[in-house]
Parts: sequence; structure tokens; C-alpha cells
Amino acid sequence: MRPTHRFSLAFTIAAALALASCQDKDSEQAAAPPAQPPAQVGIVTTVAEPLPIMNELPGRIAATRISEVRSRATGIVVERVFEQGSMVKEGDVLYRIDPAPFEVQVASAEATLRRAQATQMQARQTADRQEQLRKANVASGQTLENAVATLAQADADVAIAQAGLNTAKLNLQYASVTAPISGRIGRALITEGALVSANGTENLATIQQLDPVYADFTQSATDLIKLRKALKDGALETAPGEARVRLLMDDGKPYAHPGRLLFSEAAVDATTGQVTLRGEFPNPDDDLLPGMYVRVQIEQGVENNAIAIPQQAVQRDASGNSHVYVVKADDTLELRPVTTGRVYEDRWMIQNGLKSGERVVVEGFQKIGQGAKVVATEWKPEGAAPAAETPAAGSTPPADKAATGEAPAAAPSDAGTASGTAAEDKK
Repeated sequence: MRPTHRFSLAFTIAAALALASCQDKDSEQAAAPPAQPPAQVGIVTTVAEPLPIMNELPGRIAATRISEVRSRATGIVVERVFEQGSMVKEGDVLYRIDPAPFEVQVASAEATLRRAQATQMQARQTADRQEQLRKANVASGQTLENAVATLAQADADVAIAQAGLNTAKLNLQYASVTAPISGRIGRALITEGALVSANGTENLATIQQLDPVYADFTQSATDLIKLRKALKDGALETAPGEARVRLLMDDGKPYAHPGRLLFSEAAVDATTGQVTLRGEFPNPDDDLLPGMYVRVQIEQGVENNAIAIPQQAVQRDASGNSHVYVVKADDTLELRPVTTGRVYEDRWMIQNGLKSGERVVVEGFQKIGQGAKVVATEWKPEGAAPAAETPAAGSTPPADKAATGEAPAAAPSDAGTASGTAAEDKK
């Protein structure tokens, strides 16, 4: 074979191989999936702010005043005057005891008093007469002294009789059992016909004062010591005025009326390690009943320069560790571990891991990951349009692209592939 033919054959084979290689590259580019646009996420910018230290503690409702109604006279109950479960006022008659024996005692005491008063009048007249006779030197001094002593004894007998009459009247008054305090009375514990005693221990009824009411709750002594130490070190500040206290009902709903903290005990319960605190709450509608279980929210200080983010921004891994996605300056994501503290309203207070001015992802976690490029928009709370669904200016929403089959990011690559293929065809 001539050298010219050999050279022509080699050139033809090389051209065929180059063309095949170009076609393979073009087919690979045509088969490659289109590049995805950056995911859109809703973010909040952290701000250092003073936030109250709110602790939620278990407690129970107690009446401010409790009175057990007891009889102060002995006798048979003839009438129950009050309606069970109703409101009574101090001094209202609750029971009536048979008054006949006490009326007899009053009548006897009045008679005894009249007799003593008559004796007193006679003794006084005798003493006056003896005094006049002594001045006229008709009677002796001893006779006058005896008359004066008899008058003094008669005065004492009158005082004793008057005290007896007062006692009899008081017993007659005690025959009507009255309410010692104002409040709501419970069920009747005795019925008509029952015998009650002035020295007995039987309880006739119970009255509780329910407006206002107490909420007795407990806190760990360790937590209380930590709070006091933080206040002493200056990490926390004392809330201005009285400590704010609020109630959460058993179903989680907040109670309408705020209360005030009355005191905390100076001793720790040896069996539980808890300190008892007491708050006072108005109860105009009788929504709070003694013995009711409640949750008490108490403000025990203010933390300055606190960082708080929405609860939904905090992600948990399989080990339970907390992380957040932070949008860096180049709009890429960083998965950062954080330490969460207390919950304030609907936000986590972050103890470590974040500082003021950082952008934290709150919405749009479905298509993001460490190092991903994102388009960040400010997150809007519930009731406003979600930030992740708000498209950037001049762009088409991702849902519309999927519906129409368009892939704007891949269009330049497709155009380049088509032009390259046409050029090879011409060759």
C-alpha cells in the first residue's frame, strides 16, 4: 500500500474517533439532569434582648380563709336556715337550736337580779339613815360601819346577778348559730333533731373564702439557689415591682387574672427537697376551687442580652442534640450545634451557639443541607404568607416550573449542546 493511502486511512480513522467522542460527550450532556435553583428558606435575624426568666411549677388552689362552723350552746337543732353550697355573709344565721331552755335561764337570771337590786336598795336606805343618826350622835359608829358593809355586799350581789343575766342572754344568742366569716358554705353535716354540745368537736358545716384564693406551689431548692446566685453575680436582674405570677389551668389554658407572689418558705421539705411558695389570685367568677391542680408561671428575674429563636428553628438529631441552620454571608448553610435553655412563650432561649445578628433558618428544611446555597427571606409569623413560598423578584415559583416542565437553569447547557451538534454535522 502506498504511503499516501496509509496516511489518508489513518486520518479518516482519527476523524471518525474524534467525531464519536464529540457525540458521546454531547449525549452525556443531553442526558445529565438540569441544575436545581437555590432553595428558598425563611429566616429570622437573632437579636440580643432582655427576657424574663419564667418558671412553670406545679401547684394547687387553697382557700384564703376556712372556718368550721361549731355550736357554742348545747341543745337540739330545730332548723337549718342556709342553702347548701350558697354564699353566706358574716353574721348570717345558719342553724337554730331550741331556745326554750335558754329563755328560761334568762327569766331566772332577771328575777335573781331584781331580788339583788331590792336588797341593794334596802341596804342603801339603812346606810343613809345610820349616817344621819351618827351625825346627830344618836347612833354608834359601829352601827354605821355595819350598814355600810351591808350596802357593799348588796352591790356585789347585784353585780353577780347582772353577770348571770348576761350569761343567760349570751347562751340564748348562741342558740342561733351564725357564720363566723363570709364565703361559700358547703354541705350540712348535721340535720334537724340532732343534739349538739357546746364542748363537742362535731363540725356543723364548713365555710371557705374563695375570692381571692391562694395557689401553693413548689420549686426545687437547687433551682432556687441557682437563681439567687445568678442574681447575686449580676447575670440576672430582679423584675421591677412584685414578681408576676400567672396560672395555667389543667387543660393548658391561661387563667384570665394575674396574681402576686406572697412569700416563699425559708425551709426546705426534708422528704422532697422542695421549697413552697404561695401566690394570691382574684377569683370573681369562682373558676378556681380548693384542691384544683394548676400550673403556676412565675417571673423570677430578667436575663439581659438573651437570644431567643422560634421553636421550629431547632432541629434534633438521633441522639437528641440540638442544631440550627445558620445562613452565612455567602448564602450557604452551616449546621451549628446549640444549647437550648428555657422556653419563653413560643421561643427557645439559646444559651450557647448563637450570637446577635445571625440569620437562622425557620422554614424550608425539606430541600436543604450542610453547605447548600439558599435564597433567604425574612420569616413571617403565623397568619402571614410563609417566607419560603415568596419568590424572588423576576423569578418563577418552583411549583410553576415543575408544572410547565421548564428548567431555566439548564437552558444554556441545552443550547450549547444543540449548537455543538450542529457544528459537528457540518463537519
